[in-house]
Amino acid sequence: MVVRASDTNFKQEVLDAEEPVLVDFWAEWCMPCRMLGPTVDQIAKAYEGKLKVCKINVDESADTASKYEIMSIPSIMIFKGGQAVEKIVGLVPKEEIESKLKPHLEG
Repeated sequence: MVVRASDTNFKQEVLDAEEPVLVDFWAEWCMPCRMLGPTVDQIAKAYEGKLKVCKINVDESADTASKYEIMSIPSIMIFKGGQAVEKIVGLVPKEEIESKLKPHLEG
Protein backbone atom coordinates (compact mmCIF):
# COMPACT_ATOMS: atom_id res chain seq x y z
CA MET A 1 0.00 0.00 0.00
CA VAL A 2 1.27 3.46 -0.91
CA VAL A 3 0.59 6.22 1.62
CA ARG A 4 0.01 9.77 0.45
CA ALA A 5 2.34 12.07 2.41
CA SER A 6 2.20 15.87 2.64
CA ASP A 7 3.75 18.78 4.50
CA THR A 8 1.21 18.26 7.28
CA ASN A 9 1.72 14.52 7.88
CA PHE A 10 5.36 14.01 6.76
CA LYS A 11 6.73 13.79 10.30
CA GLN A 12 4.07 11.28 11.37
CA GLU A 13 4.15 9.13 8.20
CA VAL A 14 7.89 9.22 7.41
CA LEU A 15 10.10 10.53 10.20
CA ASP A 16 8.28 8.76 13.05
CA ALA A 17 7.82 5.46 11.17
CA GLU A 18 9.14 2.29 12.82
CA GLU A 19 10.18 0.71 9.53
CA PRO A 20 12.33 2.14 6.71
CA VAL A 21 10.35 4.45 4.40
CA LEU A 22 10.73 4.95 0.65
CA VAL A 23 9.43 8.39 -0.36
CA ASP A 24 8.63 9.14 -3.99
CA PHE A 25 8.74 12.90 -4.66
CA TRP A 26 6.63 13.51 -7.79
CA ALA A 27 4.21 15.85 -9.57
CA GLU A 28 1.13 15.25 -11.70
CA TRP A 29 2.60 17.03 -14.76
CA CYS A 30 5.92 15.11 -14.65
CA MET A 31 5.87 12.32 -17.26
CA PRO A 32 8.95 10.47 -15.87
CA CYS A 33 7.26 10.58 -12.43
CA ARG A 34 4.16 8.96 -13.88
CA MET A 35 6.31 6.33 -15.60
CA LEU A 36 8.00 5.55 -12.27
CA GLY A 37 4.64 5.20 -10.48
CA PRO A 38 4.02 1.51 -11.35
CA THR A 39 7.57 0.64 -10.20
CA VAL A 40 6.94 2.32 -6.85
CA ASP A 41 3.67 0.40 -6.54
CA GLN A 42 5.48 -2.90 -7.29
CA ILE A 43 8.09 -2.15 -4.63
CA ALA A 44 5.34 -1.31 -2.11
CA LYS A 45 3.70 -4.67 -2.78
CA ALA A 46 6.95 -6.69 -2.82
CA TYR A 47 8.23 -5.27 0.48
CA GLU A 48 4.93 -5.06 2.36
CA GLY A 49 5.55 -5.49 6.09
CA LYS A 50 9.24 -4.53 5.79
CA LEU A 51 9.00 -1.14 4.11
CA LYS A 52 6.60 1.78 4.16
CA VAL A 53 6.12 3.54 0.81
CA CYS A 54 4.92 7.13 0.55
CA LYS A 55 4.31 9.47 -2.37
CA ILE A 56 4.53 13.21 -1.90
CA ASN A 57 3.38 15.70 -4.52
CA VAL A 58 6.02 18.45 -4.67
CA ASP A 59 3.50 21.01 -5.95
CA GLU A 60 1.22 20.44 -2.96
CA SER A 61 4.03 20.00 -0.40
CA ALA A 62 6.70 22.47 -1.47
CA ASP A 63 8.01 22.97 2.09
CA THR A 64 9.01 19.32 2.48
CA ALA A 65 10.45 19.17 -1.06
CA SER A 66 12.52 22.26 -0.31
CA LYS A 67 13.70 20.95 3.07
CA TYR A 68 15.09 17.81 1.43
CA GLU A 69 16.57 19.76 -1.51
CA ILE A 70 14.48 18.11 -4.19
CA MET A 71 15.74 19.93 -7.28
CA SER A 72 14.49 17.54 -9.94
CA ILE A 73 11.80 14.93 -10.04
CA PRO A 74 11.24 12.10 -9.85
CA SER A 75 13.37 11.77 -6.75
CA ILE A 76 13.21 8.86 -4.34
CA MET A 77 14.53 9.12 -0.83
CA ILE A 78 14.91 6.35 1.70
CA PHE A 79 14.47 7.23 5.36
CA LYS A 80 15.45 5.08 8.31
CA GLY A 81 15.03 6.10 11.93
CA GLY A 82 13.84 9.55 10.87
CA GLN A 83 16.98 10.22 8.80
CA ALA A 84 17.40 10.40 5.03
CA VAL A 85 19.87 7.62 4.14
CA GLU A 86 19.62 7.42 0.31
CA LYS A 87 18.57 9.64 -2.58
CA ILE A 88 17.91 8.46 -6.12
CA VAL A 89 17.20 11.08 -8.77
CA GLY A 90 15.54 10.43 -12.10
CA LEU A 91 13.68 7.62 -13.79
CA VAL A 92 15.67 4.54 -12.81
CA PRO A 93 14.97 0.81 -13.14
CA LYS A 94 13.39 -1.11 -10.28
CA GLU A 95 16.63 -3.07 -9.77
CA GLU A 96 18.57 0.12 -9.05
CA ILE A 97 16.03 1.22 -6.44
CA GLU A 98 16.07 -2.23 -4.86
CA SER A 99 19.87 -2.32 -4.72
CA LYS A 100 19.88 0.97 -2.76
CA LEU A 101 16.99 -0.18 -0.60
CA LYS A 102 18.10 -3.66 0.48
CA PRO A 103 20.97 -2.64 2.82
CA HIS A 104 18.49 -0.57 4.84
CA LEU A 105 16.02 -3.43 5.24
CA GLU A 106 18.50 -5.76 6.92
CA GLY A 107 19.22 -5.58 10.60
